[in-house]
Amino acid sequence: MSQTLSFPVPSAVGSLDQYIQSVNRIPLLTEKEESDLAHSFREQDDLEAARKLVLSHLRLVVAIARGYLGYGLPHADLIQEGNVGMMKAVKRFDPDRGVRLVSFAIHWIKAEIHEYIVKNWRLVKIATTKAQRKLFFNLRSMKSSSSTLQGDAVLAVAQQLGVKPEEVREMETRLSGQDMALESGPDDEEERFAPIAYLADPHAEPSEVLAQRQYARLQDEGLHQALAGLDDRSRTIVQRRWLAEGDSATLHELAAEYGVSAERIRQIEVKAMQKMRTQLAALA
Repeated sequence: MSQTLSFPVPSAVGSLDQYIQSVNRIPLLTEKEESDLAHSFREQDDLEAARKLVLSHLRLVVAIARGYLGYGLPHADLIQEGNVGMMKAVKRFDPDRGVRLVSFAIHWIKAEIHEYIVKNWRLVKIATTKAQRKLFFNLRSMKSSSSTLQGDAVLAVAQQLGVKPEEVREMETRLSGQDMALESGPDDEEERFAPIAYLADPHAEPSEVLAQRQYARLQDEGLHQALAGLDDRSRTIVQRRWLAEGDSATLHELAAEYGVSAERIRQIEVKAMQKMRTQLAALA
């Protein structure tokens, strides 16, 4: 019976090379063994059968992952994502369709690896639409040199991939860009040239903006409270001297209005302002 097959499990290995050697020692399944295991998993929910199907195809994952090393991401991470795709393939595999699992699984393995690359190749996600992903994984291999595509070459690539020429040019720009650290490293002596030095706006820092808004609110509320604590004459003098929207009133204008001397108006103003400062200070 195929269910009695013995599989070495690639676990507790010390390096990636040892892992690859381990999975390469796992025996391949015959078509009948594969079919029996797949039926056992689909019809009886036999997880051991599913495990054997996955293990027997781990070398396929390693081979596919190796083809994506040019993106600069860790080989081990690519293999791990491909293994996830392999498990998804086993879950969806139907042995009665007359297709071997190896052919069916390639799509799922690549799909998981593609998703991982798109999310991790750059800090900013480089491809979000289906057309952009097609361009991302085909553009570099279709170029005959490292130079930027121009004119007819752009049109040829666009036609071959079924996308717009402007989408080809945009992806060219994205691929040619590089991530840049916002702050300089701990050993970088040219700290003043790091982007943080000339992009930062201390007045736009969120916590400072909130603090300024809170301070302004407290000042506004405090001003109203301080004015409310004055008598009517003192409040009117302060408002017309300091809070008027147009031209402020002079001491002599207010003196004539209240029938007192300008010096008396000044004394009332000073006393009112001192009282308001005391109340505002208590709110700070």
